[in-house]
Amino acid sequence: MQLLVIEDDAKTAAYLCKGLKESGHNVDHAGDGKDGLFMAMENEYDAIVIDRMLPELDGLSVIRTLRAAKKSTPVLVLSALGEVDDRVKGLKAGSDDYLVKPFAFSELMARLEALTRRSEGDGSQTVLRVADLEMDLLSREVRRAGIPVELQPREFRLLEYLMRHAGQVVTRTMLLENVWDYHFDPQTNVIDVHISRLRGKIDRDFDQPLLQTIRGAGYCLRA
Repeated sequence: MQLLVIEDDAKTAAYLCKGLKESGHNVDHAGDGKDGLFMAMENEYDAIVIDRMLPELDGLSVIRTLRAAKKSTPVLVLSALGEVDDRVKGLKAGSDDYLVKPFAFSELMARLEALTRRSEGDGSQTVLRVADLEMDLLSREVRRAGIPVELQPREFRLLEYLMRHAGQVVTRTMLLENVWDYHFDPQTNVIDVHISRLRGKIDRDFDQPLLQTIRGAGYCLRA
């Protein structure tokens, strides 16, 4: 995804941009509302993450201006203002979602993915495909080149996450949070073990490996 982060707090901006880039996305950053509005108007983005309290021009004014200009880019408001009235104002201004600080990066990613799926109209997708690897989410069947692949529940969940992020580098932190529901590092080799088992099942008997280890970064499922 091509993303725009409009955030004036340097630490928060650095954290967001680093995490989004590690997840395989292209990220632009604006440090105030005026620059953010200009970038959002001049460029095409899959989604925008914006703080409410910004110098030069506040976040809600940026959103209202975008909507008045018929820009339909999905917008996620990220703000420390978390009361019901604050969230309602954000949504009424034209935002698509509202996340309160402090936040979990995994939730931010899940919300962005939901927004982009909604905007692309593929929210009803029930079959995932990467090259000749196919996963049916309804029947919970996996096939490669038409050959059934038997997976344990955790392996299925791991592969589903990798396929939903096909072509992107998936970090160990992302896997711990989204596949194991750990929000800490258990200091075990649980990921390595499951990746090895999964690789043996989907790659071992085929000429073209799909599951790749990106040294120092994480893993990537791609043709």
